Amino acid sequence: MDFSRRRFLAGSAALTAPLALAACGGFAPAGSQPSQQAGTLSFTTWGTDAELAGLRDVIARFQQANAGTTINLNAVPYEQMFSNIDAQIQAGNPPDVFRVPYYTFGSYAGAGQLLDLTPHLPAGFADRFTPQAWAAVQNAGKPYGVPHHTDTSVILYNKTLLDAAGVTSVPTEVGQAWTWPQLLDVAGKLRSSLPGSKFPMAYNWQGNGVTRWLSLLFQADGRFLGEDLKTPAIDSDAGRAAIDFSKRFFTDKLVPANDSVKSTTYAADTWYSQTAAMVWGGAFMVPDADKTADFEWGTTFAPRNVRAGSDFGGNALVATAKAKDPALAAKFLDFVTESESMKSFCTAASLLPTRADLVENGISFTVRPETTPVFLGQAAQVRASDSGQVASPVMSKIITVFKDQLEQAFVGGQSTEATIAGLTKGIAAATGAQ
Repeated sequence: MDFSRRRFLAGSAALTAPLALAACGGFAPAGSQPSQQAGTLSFTTWGTDAELAGLRDVIARFQQANAGTTINLNAVPYEQMFSNIDAQIQAGNPPDVFRVPYYTFGSYAGAGQLLDLTPHLPAGFADRFTPQAWAAVQNAGKPYGVPHHTDTSVILYNKTLLDAAGVTSVPTEVGQAWTWPQLLDVAGKLRSSLPGSKFPMAYNWQGNGVTRWLSLLFQADGRFLGEDLKTPAIDSDAGRAAIDFSKRFFTDKLVPANDSVKSTTYAADTWYSQTAAMVWGGAFMVPDADKTADFEWGTTFAPRNVRAGSDFGGNALVATAKAKDPALAAKFLDFVTESESMKSFCTAASLLPTRADLVENGISFTVRPETTPVFLGQAAQVRASDSGQVASPVMSKIITVFKDQLEQAFVGGQSTEATIAGLTKGIAAATGAQ
């Protein structure tokens, strides 16, 4: 059966069954590791069909280029991924290499569970990546992973519903993206045009996707961590502006009541059902939207305020501190991020590259290639200072703080000042800055 990619929106998806890596070193069931031999690496990941196909391809080419090496791919459901990894690390038998979201990377690096790649990577290795991508895999100034790909949220829109509301053009250049007031004006037109059962927008901040709310904070030119990546910085005019702006989504009935942070209804599903005219969504939605959306749709840029800003999504590849062959693991990570490897993976899987040359020269998605420039242009708005905060070793704790406080702000009637105070206190507790 086809795998629906929208299930990754809240960071809690599952494959229908583990997939074997045919002719590429075999398969290990979830929660176990194959016996290690010289020249062998174990690699644990989750992924969509397209992502796993891309990984199979790069593994096959790596094995062909390095005679005698074997990469054992262990594909597991996302919902089991990190409980398995944590149990294996605890037992002293982790995989050599695994895939990890940037917002989870810091917890492993900060706990000393990942391999410091500094002595194993070739000279000038950092230069191949964009600054924001390289910043996302740093801990204490050292690389503990490689940025495999990124993703970011743009606005996907239902053209029929926008046309009916008199919104007949959308920004086609990132520098012309709607400002916050312009977005509210567009949403107001949609609100007047749509029946009460339908809504102008849906925001993809459900579950761990709450990190996508940070796009609004960055657009206000704010931070949630200070320069030391420890001191809370949300108590600012920018922090208040971002909270006030996003609270209007609910008070003005621009999003459904069930579009809150802790909702079990994904924003994408609201859009697919045509309950919402616009949705914030990542590039990984493109293949699913191409197959699922039975209406004419397009993409435009996320809004801007003081500056443009966006979420830094995607995943890194890391080697564990107890990798059996650190040099081989690093060599594999080097190979995976070579230009040909990254380009073929990203174009087929509808994901965004982290290599500066591919960003500069552009890629083209296999599915709906006309959407590629919008996602690339949006991703370029991420700053290294933004992605560096998300790589905090305690980001998982900070995510919980944002979930609790923003839920109260959006649907619990909590004031902006109380939300700022709650965020500040929670972030300080998470970082130890109290």
